[in-house]
Amino acid sequence: MGGSGFGFTMNYEMTQKSQCNSCSAIEDKSNYWVAALYYHAQNGSFIQVPQNGGALIYYEQRPDPTTDGKIVAPPAGFRMIAGSPFDRQYKDTIEADARSFACLNYDGPATPQTNGFPKTNCPNGLRAQVYFPSCWDGVNLDSPDHKSHVAYPNQTYDNGPCPASHPVRIVSIFYEITWHTEHFADMWYGNSQPFVFSFGDPTGYGLHGDFVNGWDISVLQEAIDTCNDGGGDITECSPIHLYPDTVADGCLLEPSIDEQVGGWLTALPGCNPIQPGPNDATVRTGCGAPTQIGSPQHYYTDVTGELGWEWIGCAVDNAGGVRILSGSSSAGADMTVEKCISNCKVAGYTIAGLENSRECYCGNSIDPAKKPSVTPMGNCLYPCSGNPSQNCGGYGFIGLYQQCTGNCQNLQYPVVPH
Repeated sequence: MGGSGFGFTMNYEMTQKSQCNSCSAIEDKSNYWVAALYYHAQNGSFIQVPQNGGALIYYEQRPDPTTDGKIVAPPAGFRMIAGSPFDRQYKDTIEADARSFACLNYDGPATPQTNGFPKTNCPNGLRAQVYFPSCWDGVNLDSPDHKSHVAYPNQTYDNGPCPASHPVRIVSIFYEITWHTEHFADMWYGNSQPFVFSFGDPTGYGLHGDFVNGWDISVLQEAIDTCNDGGGDITECSPIHLYPDTVADGCLLEPSIDEQVGGWLTALPGCNPIQPGPNDATVRTGCGAPTQIGSPQHYYTDVTGELGWEWIGCAVDNAGGVRILSGSSSAGADMTVEKCISNCKVAGYTIAGLENSRECYCGNSIDPAKKPSVTPMGNCLYPCSGNPSQNCGGYGFIGLYQQCTGNCQNLQYPVVPH
């Protein structure tokens, strides 16, 4: 979750090149990671459990009681991990207590939080909670294990003085991630819960989170120093500006690993056999999983070579009853990207747009105020009615293609500066 500048290898400069962000704060191009959760069926197959609304990321001002109270924004290039994917039992440490689960039941009595997966069916889903270390050595932006340069306070994971080895108090970062485990309420079997993390953990003790800092550091520091809304309302924090929901909702990365991760799977992605413990898990290899990074797999259909038209972005359409493209239109159960472009080209138009799986709109120009300022694709993922392997816009969102002038350049509208 976070900025689109995320990559297989990256640095702070790459975070700053993010063209969109699945989080709402414009000045925060950080990346926040947790493992995917899968349901493990009785027949041995797996399917992803959908997240409920992404995640909540909290920045909490918890000063060190033994110092001047100064809380520091993590510097550019800073990154860290909370927890360990190898844990398979509760280890009675502050780090272990910093990870927990809440079994949500909005209509019944509250249930105690657990350090591993709860063993009961959760009526309103399962919430994972990860609290990051808030004490820094003041020198290293990272460490070989991504943890040694930071530490938890001495007393509890979210309060108390920092150890002398890590004397700098940074802002406390806390994740909440909720999964729709209730979708599988009638699919439990045997004497244990049926969920497993994507790294092969059926216990939940291996819950961990990653943070790669991409903040505008001066803005984050100003927010730490001045934003004191008791409810944590980000709209009350004046140094931070927010993306429209359409940008945050639509920002997603194109996969570059040729491996199925959605739908029903015979094994977890990667080389991640289930390791139930209680001994620590180990790294496994030789499972036949892909080991090469490939080219990005586009969510849009690349027809630059075939038709000489190029993708220019996904935009809000029909706002206030006014269409982006005001030329001809067509619709049908056989709609594809190629068919829409062909319809528009024959009618003499240079821009084609697809919407609602089966609708095609044509035009020769787009009002500059309505052009996609960034090119997130997530709002334009309705399968085409005539070819479900292609995407044809969405509800109120139009996927736009434009006839190339000369050689196709894959011209996408750039980010609008804030």
